[in-house]
Amino acid sequence: PATTSAKVVNEVIRGEIGFDGLLMSDDTSMKALSGDFPTKAAAILAAGVDLVLHCNGVFEEMSGIASRTTALAGKSLARAERALTYIKNRDVADESAIRAEFATYF
Repeated sequence: PATTSAKVVNEVIRGEIGFDGLLMSDDTSMKALSGDFPTKAAAILAAGVDLVLHCNGVFEEMSGIASRTTALAGKSLARAERALTYIKNRDVADESAIRAEFATYF
C-alpha cells in the first residue's frame, strides 16, 4: 500500500505532485494494512508520512501505535505548524461543558 511506500511518498507525492503539506496516513484502525499496530505505525513513519491516524478509540491499538511514534520534529513539525496557520476559526469550546451536555443524553 502507498501509505508504507517511501517511493510513493517521496517520489510521487512529494516529488512529482509537489505536495509539501502535512501528510497523514489512512485510518490504521480500518485494518487495511497487515501486521500489528506498532509495526504498521513504524512502517508508515519510515515511508515519510508525517502523522499516523487511528480513529476507532480502542486504547490497546492506540497504545501500540504510540509506542512506535515520537513527538513531531523537523520537517513534519514545520508542516504541522504551517497547517495550523490555515485554521481561521479555532474551536474554543469548553470541553467539560460539552462532556456534561453529552452526558445528559445518555
